[in-house]
Parts: sequence; C-alpha cells; structure tokens
Amino acid sequence: MAMVRVEPVEVRVRADWFDGRPREVTLHGRRLPVLEITGVRDESSAFPVVTGPRTLFEVETAGARLQLSFRHRSRRWTVEGMEAKAA
Repeated sequence: MAMVRVEPVEVRVRADWFDGRPREVTLHGRRLPVLEITGVRDESSAFPVVTGPRTLFEVETAGARLQLSFRHRSRRWTVEGMEAKAA
C-alpha cells in the first residue's frame, strides 16, 4: 500500500524539547504515540520568504504511517499524507 496524499489537516503534535522531533500526534481526538521517525526532509530553502520554511517528517504510529509538516513561520503542524496499517 502507498501513502495517500490528503488535504492538509491541522493536528496537535507533542515534540521533543531539544531536537523538535514529533513524539505524539493527536488526530481526531485520538492520541497516537510516534513509534519511529522514518524520514526527515528540511525544506528551508525550497520556499519563498513569504511562505516560510517547513520540515516534513514521516512517522510510524501504532495505527498508521503519517507525513507531518511543520511550518516554521506559523508554528503549525499538519498531516499531509496517511497510510493505514493492514490489520
């Protein structure tokens, strides 16, 4: 199965205090602890100054694989891709 792009949905993310990596995602009222971070992409130089930089994280949780985006200027987290785990 492949990651499905979704309309960006704002979520609540608890991140590590020192390195900023996500540790827990709250999506639709469900808390999903991050089991593993499988990828990080820093897009600091890929965006115009008006939009601001972002960092993409691919994370594994117990129920799904998520692609999280952190917008540095607005300090907001969104989910941009999701893949449900097979039961």
